Amino acid sequence: MIAAVAHADDTPATDGSGARLLTDPATLLERLGLDAALLPAARRAAERFPMRVPAGFVARMRPGDPADPLLRQVLPLADELATAGGFGADPVGDAAARVAPGLLHKYAGRALLLVTGACAIHCRYCFRREYPYADTGASPAGWEAAFTHLHADRSIRELILSGGDPLTLSNRRLRELVQAADAVPQLERLRIHTRQPVVDPGRIDAGLLAALRSRLPVVLVLHVNHAREIDAALVQACARLRAAGVTLLNQSVLLAGVNDAATTLAALSEALFAAGVLPYYLHLLDRVGGATHFEVSEQQALSIMGALRAMLPGYLVPRLVREEAGRPAKTPLC
Repeated sequence: MIAAVAHADDTPATDGSGARLLTDPATLLERLGLDAALLPAARRAAERFPMRVPAGFVARMRPGDPADPLLRQVLPLADELATAGGFGADPVGDAAARVAPGLLHKYAGRALLLVTGACAIHCRYCFRREYPYADTGASPAGWEAAFTHLHADRSIRELILSGGDPLTLSNRRLRELVQAADAVPQLERLRIHTRQPVVDPGRIDAGLLAALRSRLPVVLVLHVNHAREIDAALVQACARLRAAGVTLLNQSVLLAGVNDAATTLAALSEALFAAGVLPYYLHLLDRVGGATHFEVSEQQALSIMGALRAMLPGYLVPRLVREEAGRPAKTPLC
């Protein structure tokens, strides 16, 4: 049974360095020595989807470079205000897949629990940037009903914790979730999708590892798009996770101006493997409103993948996929 009352330690995890999160585009531009002329458009875009980026992630960006691939992922741009056909608020059909508060059941044998709407970083291409978390049970108040559904549906063998970002929850809340998953007899795996270790490696401490201890094999899927996101602190965090028996995978999104080159993706795969993380998926952009400028065409993506396969051993080549609403699985493109 999961308690629905809030705990005193339910505040999201903070930047492990203790540095304040950057939420004002003016601060980000000033810190990187960028042209203040970018500010008016950035503030307009941030009114639609707020900016949020930890200082530790900003420290990996190149000062003075408005095209820096890490910056491009988090800086609000005027491009976000453009509209285009085929782009919308729910590009992957989350609303239609909801079977209980916060619980999505799209694919056979797997269910995904949106445990929070909070993230340590707001990626500008996020496919849930307009998701109505407050109205759909993505909170502790909805977990009990979600787990009641999981107990009743014996076909579900894997539970995926997502959000938002599950690792923004307190260790106490995470422990409650893991214990609740342990109590579902037919579950065989627990998967966690997170970007938190990338932007705040200090989050992976002894308390978190203890909270994730489970009777189930735990798979943690990171979200890294560029090799420069991987620093020594993240490598150490991955080592701690592996030592605790956690399997580490990575999924990326193919993003124009960020990683849309075979050499860039090859460097990412090599850096991931050196950190003990296996490349898993490379997603075509989910067509959410505000992200049109990130889209890479399918034809270009296939060309990039052909070049990538010529550079790397097969186990370092992620699977190129597209997620389409209503399909029984992700669609492989090559």
